[in-house]
Amino acid sequence: MKLLILGAYGQIARIVEHRILSGSEFNDVDLTLGLRNSQRLAALNDNPRVRIIELDLESAEDVTSAMSGQDMVFVADVDHDADNAKTRNVLKAMRQHNVSRVISSNILGIYDEVPGEFGRWNHEFVKAGLKSARNSDRMLSESGMTYTTLRIPWLNDRNEIKYTITHQNEPYLGVSGSRQSIADVVLKIVRDPSFVANESIGIADPTTQGEPRPVY
Repeated sequence: MKLLILGAYGQIARIVEHRILSGSEFNDVDLTLGLRNSQRLAALNDNPRVRIIELDLESAEDVTSAMSGQDMVFVADVDHDADNAKTRNVLKAMRQHNVSRVISSNILGIYDEVPGEFGRWNHEFVKAGLKSARNSDRMLSESGMTYTTLRIPWLNDRNEIKYTITHQNEPYLGVSGSRQSIADVVLKIVRDPSFVANESIGIADPTTQGEPRPVY
């Protein structure tokens, strides 16, 4: 399995990378890590299972070059671009190199699926980027690729894996979750690409449900 991670210096991305490189169940996974400044991941330069490349997600040429030879791509950045250049570039590169599996980061609230006072607060906070976030999800769902959209909650750095997955037509359950939990979902997909395939999923700690604000 060859996995391309775009936005590879993000906190969730680095958890995924660490678990893949340290867990025996992922010994057959090789990583291509794309980020703007490759020196940030210089500690991985000597790992034979890692290739590090500098790229700009808004550059179609960069993304297409990185996609060559991959089996799966994890987009660790949320596409907030007004023209959705990041999502367009990823899908174009996948088609060109016959890569069919993509995991894409997004935000909670793109379907007005977050209930209660927190849902109202969240909508006000994220509304400037909602159109782009919705378009990114729609483009993936209409692409013909095998995709998973991750509707990520307000994140914390708790060292715990505790989450419930909700589906597109269900109310979002919880307001916050740990980065470790989001990484765990990504790793489940890496282990089993059929897991939550062709779905847009919400992920959060269910014990935070009903809170009016994020839980850190």
